[in-house]
Amino acid sequence: MSSENIEKNLDFIRTRVKEDQESGKNKGAVHTRFPPEPNGYLHLGHAKSICLNFGIAQEFGGLCNLRLDDTNPVAEKAEYAEAIKDDVKWLGFNWEERLFHASDYFDQLFEWAKDLIKSNKAFVCDLSFEEMRKARGTLVSPGEHSPFRDRTIEENLDLFEKMKVGAFPEGTKTLRVKIDMASPNMNLRDPVIYRIIHKDHPKTGDQWKIYPSYDFAHGQSDSIEGITHSLCTLEFEHHRPLYDWFCENLKIHHPQQIEFARLNLTYVVMSKRKMLRLVEEGHVSGWDDPRMPTLQGMRRRGFSPQTILDFSERVGLAKRENVIEVELLEHCLRQDLNKRAPRRLGVLNPLKLTIENYPDGQSEEIDAVNNPENPEEGTRKVPFSSELFIDRNDFMEDPPKKYFRLAPGKEVRLKYAYYVTCKEFLTNEEGEITEVICTYDPESRGGDSPDGRKVKGTIQWVDAKTSTPTQVRLYDRLFSVPNPEDTEDGADFTENLNPDSLQVIDSCLTESSLNEMETGLPFQLERIGYFCKDKDSVSAGQLILNRTVALRDSWGKANKS
Repeated sequence: MSSENIEKNLDFIRTRVKEDQESGKNKGAVHTRFPPEPNGYLHLGHAKSICLNFGIAQEFGGLCNLRLDDTNPVAEKAEYAEAIKDDVKWLGFNWEERLFHASDYFDQLFEWAKDLIKSNKAFVCDLSFEEMRKARGTLVSPGEHSPFRDRTIEENLDLFEKMKVGAFPEGTKTLRVKIDMASPNMNLRDPVIYRIIHKDHPKTGDQWKIYPSYDFAHGQSDSIEGITHSLCTLEFEHHRPLYDWFCENLKIHHPQQIEFARLNLTYVVMSKRKMLRLVEEGHVSGWDDPRMPTLQGMRRRGFSPQTILDFSERVGLAKRENVIEVELLEHCLRQDLNKRAPRRLGVLNPLKLTIENYPDGQSEEIDAVNNPENPEEGTRKVPFSSELFIDRNDFMEDPPKKYFRLAPGKEVRLKYAYYVTCKEFLTNEEGEITEVICTYDPESRGGDSPDGRKVKGTIQWVDAKTSTPTQVRLYDRLFSVPNPEDTEDGADFTENLNPDSLQVIDSCLTESSLNEMETGLPFQLERIGYFCKDKDSVSAGQLILNRTVALRDSWGKANKS
């Protein structure tokens, strides 16, 4: 990015980076990192951090690492690690050869922990986690020193080495640093930096029986990698003094931590712990359920990287927590898809339409525009014959005034094809309309009448012989209230789940070209909404479409200048 564009896009973080670079701090270098924990799938909030860290590196001629902060083998999986890498690439960012893991530094972290013991700044503690919690004190009262705080350096070193090789059961000992049990910052009250976990690590296997805490590994990993600007969300603001303490007492490179507000979005939960519950309790089909705010779920629903990049830029950076309306995300999505998504024809609730004056046995191919917003996309051929299907909602036996769709005696335009006029309709024994009989004007091919008459209604259709039976999944918001965690009487957040967040329609028909559509590639079913082909289409042996978003854009209309 040019210096002119950097000036235009300055926020409080970019301002700080620019000042550091111009002052010669870190010799003018800018080196950031994106450090997710591989204990779940990335979500939209992570995308904001990805765009920030990789974006700043690009804008200021620097570098950005991808580092997996894998310090807890209990919750981490190789599946999550692979998904993280896939998502970052999908968003269009490249860490080149700079893929790192906190586990790459376990040996160095262990040696640094021993250095703290040797300088009498760390000790092995036998208190259980519950006992430590009780001794920690409160925000208005100081904590109590551990009875093991004054162990000798030699005893601590010996115990720590034995912890490393698995000599003690889980939960029986920890390594803590000596800071200040009376500190108003609870993170400085002799925090644990190592705990015993007898579980194999996804990357290091059974090599370790102790693992560093996230707080101990995170800042030091930044230091090892030469990170200049450690960009974190606001929940790490109170951890910064602890990271500073580690760097100062270990006398190592000290990155500059800067905090920003995390992304909060209406109608979703942005906690990996809560998302895991949704998956494990069967409220959703998996981490990639199209209703989830995970990047995998959003991709499956038809979101593009461009939409997420645009959304991240629009929401910007804040120093205080705020909540973004999901309507803004949907607005960004519609704007993107309106420009890029090809158009296709389909009907969700088919009703047969027969053109009685169309030549017997004849069929033809109609030229249909692929995208009116992009003429370079050209046209495609759509089969047309005397037997078609329209959407049942586009016909009414006894319509009210200003009804512009099909009804007895009314004329409408079949999109891209001809004018048709309803002559009669047929019903079954239950009185349900089963077929509409029409005539067509053969001179109106392409949707224009040679005599200049105009019709106000245009409806979509599909050819009866060549259309594809399709299952359509209409996804809506996963929760029924803007803040799902705002519950009454301490109720669980799952009480706010939207029971209508998924509607499955099995009787739809779509034009045959959708069989060849790439999975996940969004398109517009005209007059219905944006959709994409779901990955289940292959295993199910049928065409399955996910609704990406409806056509109506309330946010865009409300925010027009």
